[in-house]
Amino acid sequence: MVARREMARFARTRLNRQASNMLAIERLKHLARLDVGRELRKGLPEVVLAEGKDASDVADIVEAMIERTGRAIVSRANKDYLQKIRQKRLAKTHVRLFEKSGMIIAKRSSYGLKKSGGRVGLLTAGTSDIPVAEEAQLILEEVGCETRAFYDVGVAGLHRLFKPLVELLRWDADVILVVAGREGALPTVVAGLVDVPVIGVPTSRSYGFGDRGIAALAAMLQSCSLGLAVVNIDSGVGAGSIGGLIANRAAKGRLLK
Repeated sequence: MVARREMARFARTRLNRQASNMLAIERLKHLARLDVGRELRKGLPEVVLAEGKDASDVADIVEAMIERTGRAIVSRANKDYLQKIRQKRLAKTHVRLFEKSGMIIAKRSSYGLKKSGGRVGLLTAGTSDIPVAEEAQLILEEVGCETRAFYDVGVAGLHRLFKPLVELLRWDADVILVVAGREGALPTVVAGLVDVPVIGVPTSRSYGFGDRGIAALAAMLQSCSLGLAVVNIDSGVGAGSIGGLIANRAAKGRLLK
């Protein structure tokens, strides 16, 4: 009886600690309230949006995230932000800027990224859509997913699509992200051919009537293909996040079989 009570007390204590960590907020001066428990709570890391923020403030936030979690992810950044972060001289921390997507990932050498087993395919309609696809791909990889990407397979030359699509299906992708601008037709085509969830990602790489991604977003939302979900224009982070959650859930299911 005593042993049972002790085990129950230990379990309650552990749950309370987990709940405390899940809801943890790290205050950083007047700048930010960092959701450092997000990954434990949601399976998704905190992502710092650099756009609209002073580079020095972003560097302070990155420093705090590194101290608390061992990793910091920054979106919509450039070399100015990278320079300010590197000026912090963060101990045993590797900082890298992915220039196409504008993502910065900083990690301590001791940070361990566990592979989840989730598999996500990425397709882009054109070469100009690659920056948004890379943004999504980096988020996917930071939540433990394996990714395979194929670029420039849009409907202007539809025959280019078939081989990459067959490869993704043979690989047994859990979800496919399809990134497209202009008229945004590619996600509809893909969703009509596959039996896995498809996430359409409209990009602002377009001009003329319906420019800045408006036509692509409208076309994807109006799609007649079932099994297609759509995120906001240029939302690589959003697409990578939902794609990662789907793939990681599928991977957990495989482990239980």
